[in-house]
Amino acid sequence: MDIELRNIHKRFGPVHANDAINASFRHGRIVGILGENGAGKSTLMKILSGFQPADEGNILIDGAVIAYDGPTAAIACGIGMLQQDPLDVGAFTVLENFIYGSGGGIALKRAQAEAQLEALSARFGFSLDAHQPIESLLIAQRQQLEIVRLLALGVQTLILDEPTTGISAEQKDILFNALRRLAHDEGLVVLLVSHKLEDVIDLCDEVVVLRGGRNVGAMAMPASGRGLTSAVIAETKRQLVTLMFGEALAAQSRPRFALGAPALAAEALVAQDQRLDMQPISLTARAGEVIGLAGLDGSGQELFMRACARLGRVASGSLEFDGRSSLKLSYRQLFRRGCIFAAAGRLEEGLIAGLTLSEHSALVADDKLQIDWKAVEKQTISRIERYRVKGRAGDAIEQLSGGNQQRLLISLLPDAPKLLILEQPTRGLDVDSARWIWTQLLARCQRGAAILFNSSDLEELVTYSDRIFVFYAGRAHEVPAVSSATIDELGHMIGGDF
Repeated sequence: MDIELRNIHKRFGPVHANDAINASFRHGRIVGILGENGAGKSTLMKILSGFQPADEGNILIDGAVIAYDGPTAAIACGIGMLQQDPLDVGAFTVLENFIYGSGGGIALKRAQAEAQLEALSARFGFSLDAHQPIESLLIAQRQQLEIVRLLALGVQTLILDEPTTGISAEQKDILFNALRRLAHDEGLVVLLVSHKLEDVIDLCDEVVVLRGGRNVGAMAMPASGRGLTSAVIAETKRQLVTLMFGEALAAQSRPRFALGAPALAAEALVAQDQRLDMQPISLTARAGEVIGLAGLDGSGQELFMRACARLGRVASGSLEFDGRSSLKLSYRQLFRRGCIFAAAGRLEEGLIAGLTLSEHSALVADDKLQIDWKAVEKQTISRIERYRVKGRAGDAIEQLSGGNQQRLLISLLPDAPKLLILEQPTRGLDVDSARWIWTQLLARCQRGAAILFNSSDLEELVTYSDRIFVFYAGRAHEVPAVSSATIDELGHMIGGDF
């Protein structure tokens, strides 16, 4: 299967998300789709996979114009997309999710489906138990299930959106080996949307780069992503960044600040959870300090963070915020005292779908009983300009790209909090947007805030953390010397090699 996109246009109000995009994807190739947040790459992939229609333009498969009206029709044409958060059903088992959407529904013969699931899993080295409930799977296993489900449905083009977020180095190797086999040995088209340039260099044969809704160029990757010298990788990254942003970016760095009094003090704290055996954790975060938490999804760092914010239950231990016990306080009480929690799920917990940018500003206004909408709109426009949000005060929040939603979320944080507890603050953001977010966070740190954050980006953890704690199976281990720690060493620790 070869795919061609001709003159694809997509508008959302005044925003021209895709502007006359032309691109070709050949069978047997792995192509990276790159661009800054808001560049139009996710929109383009949603058009190709049937999740939304183009305003103008055509999709050609093997030279013939194809029209479809939804993702099911796109799959019937051989094109399937693996979302960043796999679209599975939590109440179902692995096998039931595999069967679901097959056309025969749950009535499909279970024995036949289980045999097909086992064969596909074995073919790619995936570890899937047909009878295991979905909610107990790691994100990597949910991705594996979605891949074999799409293959069982006959897709010949596989689109993946940020597939390496929250998975280990070993799980990434399994995934990448499967994708190489699908493309290079079996002739599929594999399209990878990612902000992790190292992954793109490692996996892809070529890239297509979008900027401002336009295709600004393509670039072949080095002959072998594996075994490349650090100099070649660095030069390739520089070229990709220049294509993405129009210029090279300076090296990452961060200032260090004088430390003040403890903002958070957890002593032998055990976060309560029925599925994970959490162990006692002691951690103190002082004003001006940034503490990073590393670990695979489900290792306990999220449970610990939510317990510290009083959004999760505590089984035992002590917890203090700003010098006073906080175990009997609610998050609302902590919030009023300067403890701010920001969830990884932007639209699930951080922002409210259906509300405009101005309405979000009104929610954090000092006086919510009597809203001065003119003042709110003025303040919203100021936030948009200061935080470089690509959107208008009257836009619904879901109209914004993920990066712009994150910029707005950060703009809603108080300017001078005492403690910021942040889940994946730069999840899914391009390098420039991630740096911008950290500029704003470190400004608050300089004003006396302590920051406790988790991230699946090891480079981010090493760059911005004063201290790092690695979580594994409910236990936390502090990295001895962050200043000399390498990303490779951190990766091994995350996998349980201490």
